[in-house]
Amino acid sequence: MRIIHILNHVQEIGNGIVNVAVDLACLQAKSGHEVAVISAGGEYEVLLNNFGVKHYQLDQTRKPISIIKAAIGYRAIAAEFQPDIVHAHMMTGVMLARIFQGRYALVSTVHNEFQRTSLLMGLADRVIAVSQAVRDSMARRGIPKNKLRVVCNGTLGSPRTRQIGDYQTLPLQRPAIATVAGMYQRKGIGELIAAFEQIASDFAEVHLYLVGNGPDKQLFEAQAQATSARERIHFEGFQPEPQGYLKSCDIFVLASHRDPCPLVLSEAREAGVAIIGTQVDGIPEALDNGQAGLLVPVKDSNALAGVLVQLLSNADMLHEWKQRANQNLEWLSVARVHQETLAVYSELKP
Repeated sequence: MRIIHILNHVQEIGNGIVNVAVDLACLQAKSGHEVAVISAGGEYEVLLNNFGVKHYQLDQTRKPISIIKAAIGYRAIAAEFQPDIVHAHMMTGVMLARIFQGRYALVSTVHNEFQRTSLLMGLADRVIAVSQAVRDSMARRGIPKNKLRVVCNGTLGSPRTRQIGDYQTLPLQRPAIATVAGMYQRKGIGELIAAFEQIASDFAEVHLYLVGNGPDKQLFEAQAQATSARERIHFEGFQPEPQGYLKSCDIFVLASHRDPCPLVLSEAREAGVAIIGTQVDGIPEALDNGQAGLLVPVKDSNALAGVLVQLLSNADMLHEWKQRANQNLEWLSVARVHQETLAVYSELKP
């Protein structure tokens, strides 16, 4: 097959949409398909080139003149490459691909269904949801069920990363609690800091590591600074290889308010760390519905603090949840995502 992936950029900034698209493009090319990526560019161009994926530069900034230029550019690229499948991962891409759709089939992936514009992904011939929760949400919002397919995210074995054993552990002060997430309020960083403040006086040795950047970082820094445990809350910024933190911490927390199917949970499971996640969207699915990680209500710092106390007070319980996180990892592989995505393409290719 001749496959084009279209997305806004291929920057190495921890963007899950970009990571999924890059993984797919590399594995598809490796398995013998002709693959191209259309984007504004970024650090992953080197990796794509190493796998034989052609990259076309296209600025899709949502400004009138940029969109006009993008439309002209996209039409020329599609005419040159002659794809069988165009796989759109972001809203502008699916609109361009639909407007100029010729003989190819159009597939979209809904990565963030909580955004209003995600309904536009329904313009495609097939719509991939990254979790069952996302599929159900998009069906409720009007996308025909016969268009929807579920391909749950998985990142183990990604061409972007090394084997987990190749990453060095870090000298974190332990016991260590960590999260790897964008610094957005919807990621629940505020609740995590509040929960840590509740337990900090009873566990004088515990430290909190917040790995990631984002627009709300200053807000969280101010919140942390106002706590009595400020010296034990560490803002580590964006880390291109966060696996060292996952391997080195005792408890990983993802306290998101919304999260369709976060890639970081498969990485945390592979690292064998005890996991706490919120009971929302695709998080329970990524944690085998509570078999591989503890689930707490969303936006509930008291409940989160209570589970942290349980784990920090009971070494046997902590060890058990580390083991449980590390089981049943096969389904979290990029190879499975690759095969299931090709199966969706095959439904459409003559």
